[in-house]
Amino acid sequence: MRRPRLFAMSYQSINPYNGELVGTFEEQTDPQLESAIATAATCFERWRLLSFGERAVIVAKAATILREHAEEFARPVTLEMGKLFTESMGEVMLSADILDYYATHAEGFLALERLKPESGEAVIESSPLGVLFGVQPWNFPYYQLARFAAPNLMAGNVVMVKHSGTVPQCAIAFEQLWWEAGAPDGTYTNLLISHDQVLAVIDDPRIQGVALTGGVEAARSVAARAGKNVKKSTMELGGSDAFIVLEDADLDMTVTWAVWAKMNNMGQCCIAAKRLIIVEAVADEFLEKFKAAMEALEPGDPMDESTTLAPLSSEAALVQLLKQIDEALACGATLVLGGKRLDRPGCFMQPTILTDIEPDNPAYREEFFGPVALIFRVKDDEDAIALANDSDYGLGGSVFTQDIERGKRIASRIETGMVFINHPTWTAADLSFGGIKNSGYGRELSRLGIEEFVNKKLVRVSPIDAPA
Repeated sequence: MRRPRLFAMSYQSINPYNGELVGTFEEQTDPQLESAIATAATCFERWRLLSFGERAVIVAKAATILREHAEEFARPVTLEMGKLFTESMGEVMLSADILDYYATHAEGFLALERLKPESGEAVIESSPLGVLFGVQPWNFPYYQLARFAAPNLMAGNVVMVKHSGTVPQCAIAFEQLWWEAGAPDGTYTNLLISHDQVLAVIDDPRIQGVALTGGVEAARSVAARAGKNVKKSTMELGGSDAFIVLEDADLDMTVTWAVWAKMNNMGQCCIAAKRLIIVEAVADEFLEKFKAAMEALEPGDPMDESTTLAPLSSEAALVQLLKQIDEALACGATLVLGGKRLDRPGCFMQPTILTDIEPDNPAYREEFFGPVALIFRVKDDEDAIALANDSDYGLGGSVFTQDIERGKRIASRIETGMVFINHPTWTAADLSFGGIKNSGYGRELSRLGIEEFVNKKLVRVSPIDAPA
């Protein structure tokens, strides 16, 4: 594969395992940005005319390259944001699955929909909008890009992406992937740009839609700018997912899943189990088993398969979590485990458990983006549902019970975009992804994901002598 293009300065790769500066990457100038947008706009006029089959060849080829070079793609993920290498490999494979999914299913998803008017004919056509702009975060450096790029490229749009400044090598590698797959220049464009340039891109009349995955404050800025320009947008934001454990749950399996749900990607996941809501009858036993499992995690080099506790993504992320913990404790929370930085190089933090969090504690409403588990005790199903819904967020959630029908009844009353039963909230190409409230709007993945940025055009054939 071709070597990535190196720049110099504003975007930085810092290895969170040891704090070493790996490389610096320069922001693009305004003339370079203008050239990139112009190239994308020109590309769209050609790309939109290709058949689904012609576009699928390129998208499927990109999936093949990801699989054939999985370790090569996975290394910069671990290097730049500290993810366990086994998880980085899993992310590469998941990204390939998403590309293949849309290469296979896009044509069917966007097929003509024939209506049945009282007279004449009518169909709904799905046509691409144009050049789309995405702002993406660091925590899943390829998956976030794949779920934005794959459906929209297969729909006939072209995409431009401003990735996080902390994962520039991953951003460049993903752009290079499309060159290797044979995509024309401008099909997929990585932008190393400033905040001011982000706003300028949204303002540009050649940009027809905006998608952001990130925090609420970033969403307010980006969504407001898109709205000012009357442009369609989707926002996938944070979460404070409830992990509900009922008294009839298989406790050993549930604890295993609870640790995975909390510690996957070191808890730096919008759908991580942020609030563990345990029915009182099993709360003591659950906490004992959960604490023991969290204590058993071993810190080390995330490239080493024996490591089970990776660093956080950055020094800033670690400092933010420590501040949140201190505030929670000052407001009455109980520290059951951890709460401190590990005494070793890198951005390592102890797995942490907090209990006794009252509604007036800031921790009750905040999102803890890391290895911090908040445990709540409740009396019964009704209390569990009420607590799960008492959140500014509404992304995902899960319910653990051996009574599946009971689990379904509870799931239907939880105010989120996703609920899983007997499995933590997770993602797959054929499952819709998105939330409500401060977790954003719009959906990604599945059939719903490819329909966000297409024009659903009615074409009506009416008898010429039909009444007005």
